[in-house]
Amino acid sequence: MKKSKLHFLAALFCGLTFLAGCAEEYTPKPKGYNRIDLPEHEYQKLQAQHPYIFEHSKHAKILKDSSRIAEPHWIDIYYPKFNANIQITYKSFNQDPKKFNDLVEDARRLTSRHQIKAYAIEESQIKTPTGITASIFELEGEVPSQFQFYLTDSTNHFFRGALYFRTATANDSLAPVIEYIKRDAVHLLNTLHWNEQVK
Repeated sequence: MKKSKLHFLAALFCGLTFLAGCAEEYTPKPKGYNRIDLPEHEYQKLQAQHPYIFEHSKHAKILKDSSRIAEPHWIDIYYPKFNANIQITYKSFNQDPKKFNDLVEDARRLTSRHQIKAYAIEESQIKTPTGITASIFELEGEVPSQFQFYLTDSTNHFFRGALYFRTATANDSLAPVIEYIKRDAVHLLNTLHWNEQVK
């Protein structure tokens, strides 16, 4: 075979390979995420004086809610390692049925505000060892709060919590941390009881 014919075939082969390569869509590789080390679950009793008592993670700090609308018994359970917090709000309604219904509706409304970004909101109830029924909401999707709950004795106390992360990291990469803090939140609910000495 002549040299010029070989050059022509080689050039043709390279050209076809180049064109075939261009036809394929480029798909970037997903970013890798750092491994998240989760500490053992360890708990301690809430020390501050509030109308409620519960056990919280030893890896979290109890901070006073510093927002403009905060009330005396509103706190944050802050996880410095994960830049996350469970916001706790508390209301006393003094056996006022209208106020009680308003608090329940408000808690549900705050959860439903995430429906725009959530592709699923799963509601469940648990009965705590102290006989209190807690309503739990698990939210899936790129939502700012992935886990919310409230519990009440239906006569005087209304206690609500919501998990938030102070980070822009996608929720799928935070999944192990979300599950870790959910477990802490359920422990909190199962150990909660009312402190009638504090109003």
